[in-house]
Amino acid sequence: MITINAFLTAKEGSEEELFHELKKVIEPSRNESGCIDYVLHRSLDDSSVFVFYETWKDHEALQAHIDSDHYQAYREATKDLTSSREVHKLEKVQ
Repeated sequence: MITINAFLTAKEGSEEELFHELKKVIEPSRNESGCIDYVLHRSLDDSSVFVFYETWKDHEALQAHIDSDHYQAYREATKDLTSSREVHKLEKVQ
């Protein structure tokens, strides 16, 4: 399994627009074959910070997600709304 932690920070004034766009990708991602978990979080300390916590069955499932139309639409829709995007691809070690 592969876990993804994706940290996104909205540009000032774009917080709610980014939040709206991020919510759009949740349901189609959860419905993908190989998706085990796909959860959006928002920081309690900074409302401009969002975190996706995702778990995928394997590399092929993750790549299919990245190649999907809804993921590509999300990336396009959010590219001008974020000041930073940091993605960590993780494996469980114990």
